[in-house]
Amino acid sequence: MSVLSALIVAVLFAVGVYLLLQRTLSRIILGLALMGHSANLLLMVVGGRAGKAPIIGAFGPNDTVADPLPQALALTAIVISFGIIAFLLALAYRSWVLTENDEVEDDLEDARIAQLGEAEMRRWWRRSE
Repeated sequence: MSVLSALIVAVLFAVGVYLLLQRTLSRIILGLALMGHSANLLLMVVGGRAGKAPIIGAFGPNDTVADPLPQALALTAIVISFGIIAFLLALAYRSWVLTENDEVEDDLEDARIAQLGEAEMRRWWRRSE
């Protein structure tokens, strides 16, 4: 069962990364949501089998006890992914209102700085030879 769960986590994560690398904001948001779900599923798989609540004195010496750390980490991941997705939805809505387009455009200033960096690297490479 854990191999199947690990395979599901891998597929969800791979599809999430694929969608995250797209140029439209809606696909980026869906990819981030899938990656968040895969992280939560991974934490639950790593947590192991369900057991009794880890309250002092509520279990016997042979009882299995649930590990509360993966549950706390999953809850934290849910809250963080909810905040990030809400922020990205607000950005997507604002982009749609302003441009009526969902596509993320290339930043021209970023491209100019990258070209300057490449030119500087070529000059540095020639000096070192």
